[in-house]
Amino acid sequence: MSKYLNFILFCNVAFITNLILIEAAYCPGKPSPSAQPNLNPIIDEKPLLVSEIKNAKLYTVGSGDDLIKIVHLWGTPYEMGYAHATIAMSEMYQFFAYVWTFIESQIKSSLNGNTEGFFKDEFLKLVADNGLELALEIESNKTEIYISNHFLEEIQGMADAAGIDPKAYKQFYMISELGKTSSSMFGAWGLAIPSVEGLLQLGAIDWGTDSGFQNVPQITVYHPNKDSSTNGHDFANIGWSGWIGSFQGYSSKKLAVSQIGVSYPDISFGEESLYGTPFTYVLRDILQFDSTFDDAFNRIKNAKRTSNLILGIGDGKINKFNSIQYSASVANCMDDTTLKPDADWHPKITNVVYHGVDWLCPSFNQVMAGQITKLYGNLTTENAIRDVTSIVQTGSLLVTYYDFENDVIYTANARGYEEEGPENAYERSFVKIKMNDLFSELPPNL
Repeated sequence: MSKYLNFILFCNVAFITNLILIEAAYCPGKPSPSAQPNLNPIIDEKPLLVSEIKNAKLYTVGSGDDLIKIVHLWGTPYEMGYAHATIAMSEMYQFFAYVWTFIESQIKSSLNGNTEGFFKDEFLKLVADNGLELALEIESNKTEIYISNHFLEEIQGMADAAGIDPKAYKQFYMISELGKTSSSMFGAWGLAIPSVEGLLQLGAIDWGTDSGFQNVPQITVYHPNKDSSTNGHDFANIGWSGWIGSFQGYSSKKLAVSQIGVSYPDISFGEESLYGTPFTYVLRDILQFDSTFDDAFNRIKNAKRTSNLILGIGDGKINKFNSIQYSASVANCMDDTTLKPDADWHPKITNVVYHGVDWLCPSFNQVMAGQITKLYGNLTTENAIRDVTSIVQTGSLLVTYYDFENDVIYTANARGYEEEGPENAYERSFVKIKMNDLFSELPPNL
């Protein structure tokens, strides 16, 4: 009888699992079969000092249309915010102006029914009922009690330096919570890469190549005051001028983060919520305050979570990468043996955790699995730039590879409005940056 009951239970679980996948919507589109490898040379140059002020230094790295700014910040949260807005003021004004225009155009197009648009349906309804600025204020107010003081102090410093109401910054940073974004990630170690002592991680963001984000690429390196352990440690936020939350980043504790916005979940995610800590702040706190993978996962589990996401956490000290199914309801950790979704289009690969573009996204996951398998055992950053992100066609806005063994990152951004060359980040030249050099930078002698 027990064997019979076990069989019935197994069949019911299998049926429910299949039902979840059948009833849920799948992401549209697929990689082009004519996608070409990225054969551009990697830019490996020393950053050049441009300017320095109290508590900040500005460098550039790369060349021509593949130039990236590096801003170093020191001090208290308020001091770092003030210095950030001072040394990168023109870029920040430009960034906010471009992105605000993009927001307005996306909302207008969505409300007119011309396109599905960038924003979630519940936010569009709020805009239709209240107008854009009030809608953003309403959503910002839902999160503020869950935001740590160090973010609020940093925002106040930026606002004081720029002469802008801090409410405008808080509302602006809600974009990440309200948008429908897609991205990709993987982590590979052990048998998947040439050196069994290493870890390779990908973060690729697939949205908004016309949003204005691509005009101001910036790596912001935070050097918090060391007079107290509660201030955290050095870390690099890989993003844009004036953006303080994290989509991608790497810390001096050899922790790195990746993320995917989930627009095509199954019912295992449960319900989303707009009452909680914005996920970009959760990811940044991991970079600033956590030292181990377990620290990071505990932070995620204990957070007041909001949106449907897949997060990726890599720990280069123990060569471990897991992805986390993340929502207001769940925080499920996945390794290479427990990888979800469990489907034939998302095959498990030993010592690899990967997700292509979204949760239920067969075509992109199949191509990603195929490219990783082709390179299996020889999956290096250079090979992945050439034959993974370019062939999967993922990372239109921003792509970063983290090479933990050598403490370097390779990053590329989409073509800016005034730039030439390929449009998508995954098609462009990547810039190699030595992270130990960034974290050992000395403060300005002013």
